[in-house]
Amino acid sequence: MFKMRAIILAGGKGTRLKPYTTLIPKPLVPLGGECSVLELVILQLARAGFTHITLAVNHLADLVRAYFGDGKKWNVLIDYSLEDKPLNTVGPLTLIPDLPENFLVMNSDILCNLNFKKFYEEHVKSKNRVSVAICSRESVIDFGVLKYDADHYLTEFHEKPVYHFDVSMGIYCLSRSVVEELPKGQPYGFDRLMLEGIKNKNKIYIHKFDGFWLDIGRTEDYQYADEHFAEIKNKLRLE
Repeated sequence: MFKMRAIILAGGKGTRLKPYTTLIPKPLVPLGGECSVLELVILQLARAGFTHITLAVNHLADLVRAYFGDGKKWNVLIDYSLEDKPLNTVGPLTLIPDLPENFLVMNSDILCNLNFKKFYEEHVKSKNRVSVAICSRESVIDFGVLKYDADHYLTEFHEKPVYHFDVSMGIYCLSRSVVEELPKGQPYGFDRLMLEGIKNKNKIYIHKFDGFWLDIGRTEDYQYADEHFAEIKNKLRLE
C-alpha cells in the first residue's frame, strides 16, 4: 500500500486572471459561489487516497494558509513550503526537505477527472523517474494559411486549418532523485526539465489522458468554469 504525497504549486500571481486576482491569490478564486478551485483539487486528492499535501506558496501566502490551515476539514495533512522569490514550476520542489521517494506534482488551477491514484501507482510500479500526464487539444487558425517555395510561388493553401497537439496537463509524478540533481532555491521550470531530459537522453514517461481537463489560468476559461460549475462538479465526480 503506497502512502501518497502530493505537492501543489500555489505560488503564482495569476496575472492572466486579473482583476479576479487583484486581492486574492489565484488558487482561492471562487467557483459557482461554492468553493475555491484549490479546494476542489484538495478534495479530489484526498478522495483518491493522498494523505499528505504540501502547498508551495509565495504570492499572498498568508491568505492561502488561513483558508486551508492544517487540512483537517478535508481529512488530509496540509503543510506549506514558502518561496521568498518566484522559482517557476519545478524550483519550489528543491525547498521541500522531506520529499518521499516518489510524489505527485500539479498546478493549483486545474480541473480534471484524471485518476490521480492510478497515475501515481503506475509511476511507482514502472520505476519511472518522471511521468507526465498529457491530453489532446486542437488549435484553429482563423486565417487562410499559405505556403510557398524558395522563389516565392504558392505551393499550398489551407483555409482556417485545425492543428492537433498533445499538451502537458500540468500534472506529473517525480522521483526524489530528480529534484536532488537540481540547484537548490533557484528558478527552474517544467520546460527546462523536459528539454534537459531530452538532451541527456533521460526516459520521460508520457501518460495519455482522454477525459475532462480544464486549465482555468485564463479569464475566459475561469468564466466558463464558474458559469458551468454544476456540470463540471458532475464530471469531477464530486456530486
